[in-house]
Amino acid sequence: MAASEAPPFWWEKPDWRAWTLWPLSSAYGLAASARLRSAKREKVPAAVLCIGNLTVGGEGKTPIAIALARHAIARGLKVGFLSRGYGGTVSKPHFVNPEEDSARAVGDEPLLLARHAPTVVARDRIAGAHRLVRAGCELIIMDDGFQSAQIHIDYALIVVDSWRGLGNGHVLPGGPLRAPLTEQMRFVDGVVTMGKGDAAEIVVRSASRAGRPVFSARVRPRSRQGFKGKRVLAFAGIGNPQKFYASLQESGADIVKTHSFPDHHPFTEEEVGELSAIAEAEDLLLVTTEKDFVRLQRGPLAMREFAASVRVLMIEAVFDEARAPDLIIQPALQAWRERMLGA
Repeated sequence: MAASEAPPFWWEKPDWRAWTLWPLSSAYGLAASARLRSAKREKVPAAVLCIGNLTVGGEGKTPIAIALARHAIARGLKVGFLSRGYGGTVSKPHFVNPEEDSARAVGDEPLLLARHAPTVVARDRIAGAHRLVRAGCELIIMDDGFQSAQIHIDYALIVVDSWRGLGNGHVLPGGPLRAPLTEQMRFVDGVVTMGKGDAAEIVVRSASRAGRPVFSARVRPRSRQGFKGKRVLAFAGIGNPQKFYASLQESGADIVKTHSFPDHHPFTEEEVGELSAIAEAEDLLLVTTEKDFVRLQRGPLAMREFAASVRVLMIEAVFDEARAPDLIIQPALQAWRERMLGA
């Protein structure tokens, strides 16, 4: 379930709705915990760095994955991305071609990742990882899959939104947690908090007690993009659209209207027609996210024509500590080397 589809009470102080669902949350939590503890994870001959989160919804995993990949590539490492390709129809392991593949086939996030490094989408992540190994990749960055992937993880980095944190702290379906916090933290190697706020403090304290490093990062507009003073209609179909709106405001845009859709939303002709009509009637500039834009740009003809009238806010994740990427990548490589020596 996407954050924009999630019940609003998930992100508020626990109330009667969360407590009414407590028996179901408890059962779900027990099952999720059992899966985490008993999962048989196959080892592959490459370092696996997983970028995950503790809750459903967008926390900034993809920008962090891209930032770490760019740093690793600058170090001379051969990097590949591994994704399930959420929302796509491709089932067998497939190398993403950002110039030819559609979001309908491979998902939207893989199209973004493939612009930076070889990217394989695969429902069977083990098979996908082996495709990347055969292509010469020595560092596999896995976008999501912390709780479910049947693959050995050399370093699990959890991304937590500093503004939303863990919401009401309850497990699905009474809250956004994918499993109880204490159970998930057993398998975490590092935590990165995204943005401003103190809602991630409970995770920071838990990581500190366990001796896990905590990093901080933020998303910022990639460069001056000409939005200053522009009256815009901002629309987004991502897990946390408020992040996008905040970044757009940071770029100097005057946001007159917003329209939020569910995460990974497949836009319809009626929806884009309505957005175009509003923008034209009120003389507004249409602006969206990179992830939404690739869905439009690689979609049917009507979507591609609409995309030609849309501007994109380009963003990037930046770590507050310059050494943070090395402090994440190096332990992943070290863990891989040690298990290969012990194999």
